[in-house]
Amino acid sequence: MIDLPTLAFRALRQRLFDDSGHPRPFALRDKANTQDDPLDEFLVRHVLADLGEVICQPAPGPLIAPDLALYRPDVSRPDDLRQIVGIEVKKIERTARGGVARASGVDFNTTPPCGRIRVYGANGSPITIRGFYLFICLERAVPLRDGMIVSALALADGNVLNEDFDLYLGATGTRTKSVGLGSFGDGADRERPMFIFPNPLGTPELDRSATLIHPSPSLGESSPDLVPAYVLRRSLPNDQQREFYCYRDAKDVQSAAVGALNDPFRTPQRDAKTRPRGRFTLPWAVP
Repeated sequence: MIDLPTLAFRALRQRLFDDSGHPRPFALRDKANTQDDPLDEFLVRHVLADLGEVICQPAPGPLIAPDLALYRPDVSRPDDLRQIVGIEVKKIERTARGGVARASGVDFNTTPPCGRIRVYGANGSPITIRGFYLFICLERAVPLRDGMIVSALALADGNVLNEDFDLYLGATGTRTKSVGLGSFGDGADRERPMFIFPNPLGTPELDRSATLIHPSPSLGESSPDLVPAYVLRRSLPNDQQREFYCYRDAKDVQSAAVGALNDPFRTPQRDAKTRPRGRFTLPWAVP
């Protein structure tokens, strides 16, 4: 049985790219409000809705993670990628110079990425399922009348970004906020966590392509249409390594050689202290 991330990747590659690997234009409806997301709707309705017996369920509202879940009927093993998976969509733009924006890190507001995530049954009981992250570089097609294109795509196992489930639970669980603030006591500080984690599309080898970053080294046995392009290794602080496998449609791979990506994600030097933001500067010197 083919696992759900593989089925999703196949559908994404087929709908968003042509047989030569070039982006295929598509139309998106206009955005209605700040929380409205036409791309997520398009993916659910027009890309992932026809995966055989697999059900594609979008999040029931805005600001809910994951953005969608794929599952087969009668889930009995929530940690099995063949039965259920949650997918969070991260939209990225391209800079004026042609590079991927936020190449060194993407914002994950309130919820850090993780290879395991929490969803809930109709009775409110939590279950832990595997989490994947769909990074999409979305651009206007040229000419503009042709709509939108996806110029780079990576569907990545959440563990390639973070496998610390305690960090995830600590951020998504109940927190304490400060209330009664300000002169009149009617202010509050939500104290929302804000996270920055790597952007796989910031890796040059993963740009301008469609890639599935998967935990299995033998995915080609069940899906011969997908071939390995790279082995991606990430180093842990204790000198251990984690290996992941970057697959592409066979039509997109020119060489049988499998490359190595050793700690490829860009991470700038970061200071533990925050910096002043949003300073309004007057056009004269203040004594």
